[in-house]
Amino acid sequence: MTANPANTGWRTIIGSSLVMSLALLGDALLYAVLPAYAQEFGLTLPWVGVMLSANRFVRVFAYGTIARLTRAVGVRRMCIGAAVTATLSTALYGVAQGPAPMLFARILWGLTYASLVLATLSYAVEARRKVGTRVGVGQAIQRIGPILALFGGAWLVGRVGPNEAFAVLAIPTALAILIALSLPKGASVQARRNTSASLAKPKPIDIVFFLQGYGVDGVFAISITLILAREASLSEAVMGGSALLAMRHFGEAIAAPLFGWIADRFGARRVFVVAAILTTLGFVCVAVGLTVFGALVMLLFRGALASLGPAVIAQALSDNEDAIGPLARMQAWRDLGAACGPLATGFLLTFVSAELQHGAVAVALTMALIYWMLVPAK
Repeated sequence: MTANPANTGWRTIIGSSLVMSLALLGDALLYAVLPAYAQEFGLTLPWVGVMLSANRFVRVFAYGTIARLTRAVGVRRMCIGAAVTATLSTALYGVAQGPAPMLFARILWGLTYASLVLATLSYAVEARRKVGTRVGVGQAIQRIGPILALFGGAWLVGRVGPNEAFAVLAIPTALAILIALSLPKGASVQARRNTSASLAKPKPIDIVFFLQGYGVDGVFAISITLILAREASLSEAVMGGSALLAMRHFGEAIAAPLFGWIADRFGARRVFVVAAILTTLGFVCVAVGLTVFGALVMLLFRGALASLGPAVIAQALSDNEDAIGPLARMQAWRDLGAACGPLATGFLLTFVSAELQHGAVAVALTMALIYWMLVPAK
């Protein structure tokens, strides 16, 4: 009896997204734990910044190679391999002491994430007319792991210690291997004409993706606690900043499937523009002092862009064009922005206020959106 292709398609989306969700447990907790417990991992604070950005730089240059490897070996095998390396990297966080082993674990995680993000998107964009809904549902599932890690991780660290917490998290992460093995063997990306994943010549939309990564994962993530600390105690500011950063995952879980569904009905490009404008409005609000309101608006609609970005890419391609290359380029530019953002923001904060940096991002995003809207949809 032949399986229903639609049911098989949703099975691969749900399965691969669960793999990603479990794989993200260690990475999500690391961002919350490493700055406060650097000494327990044998690191200085400058090394913490390197560790938290190294995986993004690795991904920027690895996406093209991983896209070609995915075409060669298949999406299912990439998911299985990535589930294994995700478990290994999380376990390494629990035993690594000093820069060298931690850096190895972060590089391994960078390759893991790049493989999984292309695998999940590859499954989702197979049905081009429903790509927004499929990507959105996948994104919602993928956010479950980070949310659980952020809210349960502090309790776990308090019970067993920061190093041991990651060793414990490697156990549920290993479940991703079983889920990856259960993915349908016959499900694969259809053969289509290859398209480039090169970073050499960015398209207008790539600039938008870069600025989103730079602004949300750089300027906002680095400076939000400092902004809140001006009017509250440091402990309250840390709690408030952590809650707002957790909203980034809630934003994707809520907004990605909703706006993906809307994009399938009204066109991804049109809905993407609206969400990007509202994201920009969030930066403006933070710049003028409406910090919490602006942050919530920014994170909600940034979550919408998680499904709208891949939908825009997929809907701009013809049916005989492969989407892996363009999706790899999109992720590479977003990760490049997210990698450059923290490094540049930390340096600029010594002489430029956080509010002014948010305003500058809003201006740059507005100009990039106008530029993109003036070029042909292709």
